[in-house]
Amino acid sequence: MYRGRSRSPEDRSSRRYPSDRDRNGSGPGPSRPPYDSGRRDEGNYSRRGGRDDRRGGFGSDRPRDSGYGGRNGAGNGDRKREYTEDDRERERRDQRAGYDDRRRTSASPPPKKDPPKPNFAPSGLLAAETNTVKVDPAKAAAAGKADVKGVLLKYNEPPEARKPTQNFRLYVFKGNEQVELIQIYRQSAYLVGRDRIVADIPISHPSASKQHAVIQYRQVVEKSEFGDTKTRIKPFVIDLDSTNGTFVNDEQIPASRYYEIRENDILKFAQSTREYVLLSEDSAK
Repeated sequence: MYRGRSRSPEDRSSRRYPSDRDRNGSGPGPSRPPYDSGRRDEGNYSRRGGRDDRRGGFGSDRPRDSGYGGRNGAGNGDRKREYTEDDRERERRDQRAGYDDRRRTSASPPPKKDPPKPNFAPSGLLAAETNTVKVDPAKAAAAGKADVKGVLLKYNEPPEARKPTQNFRLYVFKGNEQVELIQIYRQSAYLVGRDRIVADIPISHPSASKQHAVIQYRQVVEKSEFGDTKTRIKPFVIDLDSTNGTFVNDEQIPASRYYEIRENDILKFAQSTREYVLLSEDSAK
């Protein structure tokens, strides 16, 4: 509010104003800018204090100065702290921290994993020592390996291993001539391979593996058409991941799986031409 001496309308109207000629710069101008008590420049003058506030008028987005009789009562020319780049960086950190906290609290907890179950199976050196068999010095000397004291076996018998109740035999043929007869009923498993130290049925052909296959007798449960069950001991053959495979009736069997063999079946190992015919003592008569 203007606090100067009040004037009458006549005094205000009698004041000299610059003409159009003066405004265009062709005549002498006034000694001081015109004063209009009824109108003020909103861009250059503050309505409250009457001071020149060129940093922002009524339409400006910048904060106003609260000094010179402001409503807050600063009155000593104190100004608000300017908004700096550090303030912006602090706001960004606060916003990022708040977002991370909300995301952390809203995320569901990961599912709990079951604790590992204990494994009591033999492994590592203990398993190797369990599968290692001692070598008979006389047998090792006959095979030309007198310095070998133990051999690691690739095969372990299953829990259902049993000795056979029938006297099975292997009739070995080379061409049309029988060259050998092997009794295979005194134990539950017979290892076939080229390693004569541990093989129960040795093979001399170079295409055969050292531990090639196993003939295993297993106790199985059979169920009749009337629902009756009975146990029987049957012969099986399993290939020990050999290089050239095992054949039953000229068909290669899958490796590491038990394959049931019956009487009159013909077995071949690797590329050997020898044929091993399975027969029982009763059927051979």
